[in-house]
Amino acid sequence: MNGEVPNPVGPLDWKFSQVFGERTAGEEVQEVDIISAIEFDKTGDHLATGDRGGRVVLFERTDSRDNNGNRRDLERMDYNIRHPEFRYKTEFQSHEPEFDYLKSLEIEEKINKIKWCQTANGALFLLSTNDKTIKYWKVQEKKVKKISEMNIDPSKTMGNGSTAGPSIPTSPKPFLANGGSPEKSYSNLSNDLSFPPGGIPSLRLPVVVPSQETSLVARCRRIYAHAHDYHINSISNNSDGETFISADDLRINLWNLEISNQSFNIVDVKPANMEDLTEVITSAEFHPTHCNTLAYSSSKGSIRLIDLRQSALCDTHSKLFEEQEAPGSRSFFTEIIASISDIKFGKDGRHILSRDYMTLKLWDINMDSGPVATFQVHEYLRPKLCDLYENDSIFDKFECCLSGDGSRVATGSYSNLFRVFGCGTGSSEATTLEASKNPMRRHVQTPARPSRSLGSLTRVVRRGGDSPGSDSNGNSFDFSTKLLHLAWHPTENSLACAAANSLYMYYA
Repeated sequence: MNGEVPNPVGPLDWKFSQVFGERTAGEEVQEVDIISAIEFDKTGDHLATGDRGGRVVLFERTDSRDNNGNRRDLERMDYNIRHPEFRYKTEFQSHEPEFDYLKSLEIEEKINKIKWCQTANGALFLLSTNDKTIKYWKVQEKKVKKISEMNIDPSKTMGNGSTAGPSIPTSPKPFLANGGSPEKSYSNLSNDLSFPPGGIPSLRLPVVVPSQETSLVARCRRIYAHAHDYHINSISNNSDGETFISADDLRINLWNLEISNQSFNIVDVKPANMEDLTEVITSAEFHPTHCNTLAYSSSKGSIRLIDLRQSALCDTHSKLFEEQEAPGSRSFFTEIIASISDIKFGKDGRHILSRDYMTLKLWDINMDSGPVATFQVHEYLRPKLCDLYENDSIFDKFECCLSGDGSRVATGSYSNLFRVFGCGTGSSEATTLEASKNPMRRHVQTPARPSRSLGSLTRVVRRGGDSPGSDSNGNSFDFSTKLLHLAWHPTENSLACAAANSLYMYYA
């Protein structure tokens, strides 16, 4: 890629594809059903979501991209471009609520992160974590085994393929097969056993017969526990396929997938005296191709790149990415809104996308002087920071994602809105979409005019602020409905967004 972000042709035209768990008007959302994590696998054929109730739900792609039909079928498919369609695959209870008796602390079952691992032998593998415990799951299709019926009822067919013959012997014998006796009473046996009056001449043992039916079975292969004193905010797979990291507020641990009883502490920012603590780790991710490189972000708005080859404990970073604040711009909220809530490597490994409260920033790992692009997500909120601080919304942690080709980035906002920005050279693409069946409903161009109401998200200039004004419906923005979690399909322009308990999917 030579460090250049590809230049997209123009803004994408996003269309609604699917919704799972759609609410009816006025329906109350149960807290346990709210989606808290979302992740595509590397192929894009599977999607996983986790919720606050500790459940993991898997979806699989149903539209076949590998169409082996004739040329006419392929041409027809090319003419009517099919969008990715998913269907519910299975779900399982990943975590249960726990109680830490030593610290008198309740541990929520809420799924914080999900990461897909390499598939093997047709089975799916994934990692899921709550605040304290990481679990390694194997999801596999297994054939249902049925036990064939015993030959208690002579009229039924036997499991080994032979039919029971007459049970009453042709010639009378003083003793019957299987220990039966003519004088013996059968009245004390269970009523559901239909023994013939003369006993059974031969007993066939039940046979387990595999059927054509299959069922998905999720099995917890390993549990990685008791390694974090603080809440786990990130897990990330290594490109070597053998190790992964888990990060909490002060430490990052390195694990081997096969070893659950030990991990190596590779980053520790805990000071000798906790009163000297000035920043915490907020997110961490491995480089997509270099197994020795990882990045982690902090609450002060900086990103550190570390090299595992330098030392066992990576207290020193190989590179530091941070933007110097403009002189005279400091306020009470400066440090709070500078805190990075999520970082993601681009597929090329050359760029890192970071999300803080107000902006998205794109960094080139070869250029640590500042971000190569900054996108204003909801600049209209700046005058409202005091209100957002009072209702704790200012501490909301929004996620971000990049398209597979690295030409676009996306993140969520309030009122179930999400933004898509073009980051190619000279691109001014800045689209606002709503997580609903009509994603472009709020995307109405309105003339800029001074107003005291909240700014419109619909007219955005790259590296600039939003135009003031209410939304296209004249409503003020709703801070209780926020779109925190979203994921971009690894190979196509398809987005999955979580709005409360509903999963919305869009394509372009």
